[in-house]
Amino acid sequence: MKESLKELLDLLDLEQIENDIFRGRSPEERQQRVFGGQVAGQALVAAGRTVPPNRQVHSLHAYFIRPGDPLVPIVYTVDRVRDGRSFTTRRVLAIQHGKAIFSLSASFQVEEEGITHQAVMPEAPAPETLPTARERFAPLWGAELAEKWVSRRPFDVRHATPLTWEAIKDPSLATPVSSVWLRVDGELPDDPLLHVCLMTYASDMTLLDTVLLNHALAWGEKGTMGASLDHAMWFHRPFRADDWLLYQQDTPFAGNARGLARGQVFTRDGQLVVSVMQEGLIRTTGA
Repeated sequence: MKESLKELLDLLDLEQIENDIFRGRSPEERQQRVFGGQVAGQALVAAGRTVPPNRQVHSLHAYFIRPGDPLVPIVYTVDRVRDGRSFTTRRVLAIQHGKAIFSLSASFQVEEEGITHQAVMPEAPAPETLPTARERFAPLWGAELAEKWVSRRPFDVRHATPLTWEAIKDPSLATPVSSVWLRVDGELPDDPLLHVCLMTYASDMTLLDTVLLNHALAWGEKGTMGASLDHAMWFHRPFRADDWLLYQQDTPFAGNARGLARGQVFTRDGQLVVSVMQEGLIRTTGA
């Protein structure tokens, strides 16, 4: 198992410090602020650990309130809002320095029978036919920087559409659609909560990039900066985060220094397993 995946699994294994109170940490390699997917995944772990195992999460809605400080632990408090016959609702606050930095509401449901339909999986090249992230980024950033970046990523991510930095070099590549294959870089245990928490983490890695790709921009280019504002996910069917998943993303709107992106996650055999929506702050100087 890749070392970065071991580190991520350790980050998601929260310490319980009291009934319905958990503590998480950030990676040792310090960043300016905590990655949004990390705090969302940890919050979902906290919620899931207060729910019976026969109830699986089917939706979450979250707000990023303040930037997280990677130098101090994050305390997660869980409010047991409701335990019904079919549904369980939890609310989680992530707290640092005595203030909320993130809030999450999640709903869990027992398995039930019902009508069924789904969107059709879009066509995409098989992941094995696509260059690895290392091969894709090396011509853009140089081999050393690409290797450093890939070694820190717990996911194998392969882009079937242009990268933001490729669109900067060739603006004709700008597009409102992004198609990415991803999977964790190693085998995982059979824990449904772990798989959805890992997908929650991964869902924040490339989604807002789709907004930038539509404008031939990239983070840091022309003073472009941003942050996740809110995030919503719906989990339709069980899946494994260590199998290839196609993350199809698009952006229906950007304006007022905000960008909206949405995603659909398909298994390799075409099952729609997750839907995602995210709005982010996006500012650029245009210089």
